[in-house]
Amino acid sequence: MQLIKELVSIPSPSGNTNEVITYVENYLADCQIETRRNRKGGLLATIPGRDNSHHRMLTAHVDTLGAIVKEIKASGRLSIDLIGGFNFNSIEGEYCKIESSSGKMFTGTILMHQTSVHVYKDAGKAERNQANMEIRLDEVVKNAEDVRALGIEVGDFVSFDPRVEITGNGFIKSRHLDDKASVALLLQLMKQIKEEKLLLPYTTHFLISNNEEIGYGGNSNITPETVEYLAVDMGAMGDGQSTDEYTVSICVKDASGPYHYELRKNLTNLAKEHSIGYQLDIYPYYGSDASAAIRSGHDIVHGLIGPGIDSSHAFERTHKDSLENTAKLLYHYVKSDMVL
Repeated sequence: MQLIKELVSIPSPSGNTNEVITYVENYLADCQIETRRNRKGGLLATIPGRDNSHHRMLTAHVDTLGAIVKEIKASGRLSIDLIGGFNFNSIEGEYCKIESSSGKMFTGTILMHQTSVHVYKDAGKAERNQANMEIRLDEVVKNAEDVRALGIEVGDFVSFDPRVEITGNGFIKSRHLDDKASVALLLQLMKQIKEEKLLLPYTTHFLISNNEEIGYGGNSNITPETVEYLAVDMGAMGDGQSTDEYTVSICVKDASGPYHYELRKNLTNLAKEHSIGYQLDIYPYYGSDASAAIRSGHDIVHGLIGPGIDSSHAFERTHKDSLENTAKLLYHYVKSDMVL
């Protein structure tokens, strides 16, 4: 959970992930695990196995939701365009950081233009959309020229304050648990494999992807030998869902269609065999790196598991029990036989 806290505290909206990828790179270097970056900026690590003719790939994505400066208003406030699939109302009142192209950071708050109830009669009813929401900079700016004098311009990235907190009874609440909770789990899995000197049954690749929130993070760098591709991403909670904050969620189907039936059954059987708490579920408005890999034409068996995350793409929360159950299933999965 401390590793998750460190990861979510590093700004990394899709399109601007170099800092967090460098953090992951250094973490794995400390574990004496070699990595390489792909051209898209993602990070790949490979752990050799007994069988090098059949490979596995596991992936989690380190990019997050965010925004980009769309317009510098005459008032000195900023209008934004969203990065990723979420609603404006989920970021109303949120603290944020704006990174200029020179790398300088500025702070601000995302607010409705019509925030003050003492001035705007429709403050509560006005639509939360791009036209009405803006960033109030924590700078003395009275017009667009003042903003540009700071070095802020259209195209600068905006990241949201994660407000991460670990509670005494096992919860972690924060923005960007999607999918930095899963990234932490894969990092610890690789570290455990190294420390225990495990010889995996198959050569296994780990991809820390960096463009999942915009649809194409994990659709490349898949070796021809790769048979199974397992995305590790959040389980979505809500009305009609089985996923909870205490078990590992095994996805049956999302908006891309069903995941591979035999791989899903293998994951379920592993959970039963090792007394791992799990739920099977369908995520109706969801896609993953695994579904992106399938769409790009790779001939692979694909699956999706992850910790249950409440309030996805908003202010998220999960519990240590869900993280532990997901970690256990991942550990036993990489040691198991393939679905061939």
